[in-house]
Amino acid sequence: MGKVQIIRTPGGEELVVLPRADYEALLADAGAACGDDEDAEDVAIFDQRMAALSENPGEMLPWEVSAALLRGATRIRALREWKGVRQRELAARAGLGQGYLSDIERGRTHGSSEARANIARALDVPTEWLR
Repeated sequence: MGKVQIIRTPGGEELVVLPRADYEALLADAGAACGDDEDAEDVAIFDQRMAALSENPGEMLPWEVSAALLRGATRIRALREWKGVRQRELAARAGLGQGYLSDIERGRTHGSSEARANIARALDVPTEWLR
């Protein structure tokens, strides 16, 4: 390994300067460590998931709902907002108290299987989406 230089920033962070050849060797070693086996596993998982979706397309959530989930919404809230239904209206349609629905939406309680089935019917979505 060539001559390495360590530089300290005004904030105290240490930076390492090394010859390009050493940097390239480190990159090659890191690539070999992760390598083709990990990539092949990722491809296999992706292919497995895509096959499952093609066999059961009804299980796939709309992209708007998936995006809301990635932003931190709970599934029921994401579905309710996707359907354009107010919480109070959904609670009435599902025969639930608004406070109970709010607790489910906030993740304070999972809700009974009957409540979740009522919510699914009220939103006109598959019950599997509310697992």
